[in-house]
Amino acid sequence: MQQIAWLLSIALMALIAMAFAFVAVNSGARAADYKPLQVRAYRIRARLFWALVLVFGPAMIYTLMELPYGASHARSNGAGAPPVSIDARGFQWRWELSRNHVPVGQAVEFRVTSADINHGFALYDPDMRLVAQTQAMPGYTNKLNHTFATAGTYKVLCLEYCGIAHHNMIAEIKVGDL
Repeated sequence: MQQIAWLLSIALMALIAMAFAFVAVNSGARAADYKPLQVRAYRIRARLFWALVLVFGPAMIYTLMELPYGASHARSNGAGAPPVSIDARGFQWRWELSRNHVPVGQAVEFRVTSADINHGFALYDPDMRLVAQTQAMPGYTNKLNHTFATAGTYKVLCLEYCGIAHHNMIAEIKVGDL
């Protein structure tokens, strides 16, 4: 079966190569015949471009006005309390968190960085569903804002393969009454 697939692939590649060669050899022969068609095609292309700009330009501006997403949500928990800050630093092959317990409904600002290589900082709820993520990079701090709506033990996992013990790079955050 492999031999048949190989021969069929070689035959199809040769057929495609011959078609390209035919077009390349004959492309200069009747270039003048295509001039009106080329002018018309460029005119259609220009109109299509401006139609796309007019349709998608306002949609892009409307959706980008809300950036950064969640920034206003993380400033407080609705009661005027400032967000809880957690410094998260990735190492091969562990996370260091400045705290691992937060109250339910409290806005949390994670300040995520790395001490060595890139890591993927991912928060998983107690049912192991991804709820938030960002990149942990050496020399740079990413801010991730999240409000934990339900109590439980949330896991912090690395989403970027960082070496042989990557699968053991787990930390926990307890969400509930202090």
